[in-house]
Amino acid sequence: MTTVSISQRVSPRGWALAALAWTLFAVLAFAMHAGLTVRWDEALLHAAQGWRAAHPKVEAVMRDFSALGGTAVLTLFTVLVVAYLCSVGRPARAATVAVAMAGGALMVSTLKALFGRARPDADFAALVQEGLSFPSGHASMSAVFYLTVGVLIAQRHGRTRERVFLLGVAVAMALIIGATRVVLGVHWASDVIAGWAFGAGWAAMWFQLAAHLRDARQPASPHEPG
Repeated sequence: MTTVSISQRVSPRGWALAALAWTLFAVLAFAMHAGLTVRWDEALLHAAQGWRAAHPKVEAVMRDFSALGGTAVLTLFTVLVVAYLCSVGRPARAATVAVAMAGGALMVSTLKALFGRARPDADFAALVQEGLSFPSGHASMSAVFYLTVGVLIAQRHGRTRERVFLLGVAVAMALIIGATRVVLGVHWASDVIAGWAFGAGWAAMWFQLAAHLRDARQPASPHEPG
């Protein structure tokens, strides 16, 4: 029978990262609510519209990248990752990914309802979507998924350059997907930055917890915390 034990060691770095990210989110939320982001939000929205007009072929590429942070794609990826982790005897890691994604989606929906910010006018958007705007769901959930999974994979590699590469790919995926939302005019820039901040903080919390979970069925890797 597979059981899960919890390491007694506690590293403050993950919690510090989560606190820093959520502090940034809180600052952006306050600034947005106070109207302090309006000038640069509108400036970037108009710049994105002009950039799309000057580079019409790039719009299709932005749509494709944006889809990598959509609900359908991330749900599929999550199911595949969870199934794989369960198949190799890592139920604690599988649970971490599943709960991080489900909880993150619930939190994003709650925050959107709480702030009630409207999306940019459809006249400025290349891709019209319904729903509220702050924080960006694509930016938030892509950060949660790619950073959480990236860290879990990096934990299995001992070489620093391998870990840096894997984490770099995870960060790049989250940044690219979030940026497409501004380029396509679907979100204000502050929505996306807030989404990155929330997602990074949420992922930091969950990979901090995951670092202290051990699937008793498998011996801990010498390169894996806990």
